[in-house]
Amino acid sequence: MNSALSDKEIDSDFMREALRLADQAEAMGEVPVGALVVAEGQIIGRGHNRVITEADPTAHAEIVALREAARAAGNYRLPGATLYVTLEPCSMCAGAIVNARIARVVYGADDPRAGAHHSVFAVLDHPALNHRCQVTPGVAAEAAAQRLKAFFRARRS
Repeated sequence: MNSALSDKEIDSDFMREALRLADQAEAMGEVPVGALVVAEGQIIGRGHNRVITEADPTAHAEIVALREAARAAGNYRLPGATLYVTLEPCSMCAGAIVNARIARVVYGADDPRAGAHHSVFAVLDHPALNHRCQVTPGVAAEAAAQRLKAFFRARRS
């Protein structure tokens, strides 16, 4: 019997970590989005939304994770790396992902208002760009979406 994990199981395990990071963001009063960068099976960057905490409009989960990963790698380019994020990246984050040469993006919930994979824009694999990412959407989508819905429901009440 082969004890190796399947790609789907690996994606699920890393997405669970991204969801934990989203929970940390929510505990800080931030929109619950978490992200991590994985290279050669190891997490080299973690992030969650910090735009309010840091008064920084660029402190999205993906950007925070990419910054940490680039520092760990000693290079702004992260070829071969996978970025896991609980929400479809926005156009700003998608641009950074492409510039970092991330090989693969795995995300949870679609973002019908700002998503830059397929919901609003198609940045991550746009044929005019010099780099395209492989994208796996919908991993733990329901868990990610429920966190976001609960967060915004609580904000409105």
